[in-house]
Amino acid sequence: MFNKKIARTTIILLGCFTIGFFLSFNQKNDIGIPKNSKINGVSFVATNHKIESKHLTPVNKLNANWITVMPFGFLSKDSPKVKYNSSYQWSGETLEGIKQTIKLAHSQNIKVMLKPHIWMRHLWVGDLKFDNEKDWLIFEASYQDYILEFAKIAESLDVGIFAIGVEAKKSVIERPQFWSDLIDTVRTVFSGKLTYAANWDNYTNVTFWNKLDYIGIDAYFPIASEKTPTYESCYAGWLNHYNAIKRLSYATEKKVIFTEFGYRNIDFTALEPWNEAGNDTYNSLAQENAYRAIFTRFWGEPWFMGGFLWKWFPNHDNSGGLKNNRFTPQNKPVEQLIRQVYNLKY
Repeated sequence: MFNKKIARTTIILLGCFTIGFFLSFNQKNDIGIPKNSKINGVSFVATNHKIESKHLTPVNKLNANWITVMPFGFLSKDSPKVKYNSSYQWSGETLEGIKQTIKLAHSQNIKVMLKPHIWMRHLWVGDLKFDNEKDWLIFEASYQDYILEFAKIAESLDVGIFAIGVEAKKSVIERPQFWSDLIDTVRTVFSGKLTYAANWDNYTNVTFWNKLDYIGIDAYFPIASEKTPTYESCYAGWLNHYNAIKRLSYATEKKVIFTEFGYRNIDFTALEPWNEAGNDTYNSLAQENAYRAIFTRFWGEPWFMGGFLWKWFPNHDNSGGLKNNRFTPQNKPVEQLIRQVYNLKY
């Protein structure tokens, strides 16, 4: 009798759990994403011509459901002030160009993350620092103006996610209060979800994840050292990174987005995935194996939101290809793999 009661109670509890899980699994969150789907995104490169519907058709054919739109701001070695929306920029990076791309994406049911980038000639933004307080304050005031300008656009056009910064490694460590205050200020003009795109080797040094909605990582982690790494080697190479990212997600109760991820079709592609310089080799198999491993390792995880591959050019027919060994997967064998994965429902 006692055992029957236990068994009956267990069945009831399991039934309730199953129904509850099923319902929660199929609910939509507050930015309209079904909980059983991922952000299957591309980093959409701005151009110096007007974007048309035909330029987003290949994005839909890839089964991508999000794009990153990236308005660049610029710093020179002679001035700490961020400059943007300048006449010398490509039209697609200007205020009007960004608005037009966002509107066009939404018209094709593609969601948008707006992710302003700082660009510096001959210096990675992660190494940016100043020798005196005056220059820090000039930079921070102009950076805030730059971010708020696009945060207002994000709000007016119902952008799903806004990134407050990208790979500002030294600034995040040396000036954390600025970033914390910036988040508060951005929230006064933008009501959507916020993230920050931390570099892969710096995401654990970010002290303000608790104030954001998602942990953002530009996921160029070294995972394999072979010339042509196998899928198994790449998958195994993720283990320690995977465990550390998962621990942070659970500790902060924040889901993770790979704000950038990708691999070139070159030899040793998984050794220094961030490296855009040099290497005149071509290796499609290495690229496919690395992509397959990141998808297999992360895309089925409930704490992982998805990511934005780096990068995607609007003129698809003339982009990428087997004679191109840059990051874009366009017109390369790996594009078919991405299309298949982006069509899955998790």
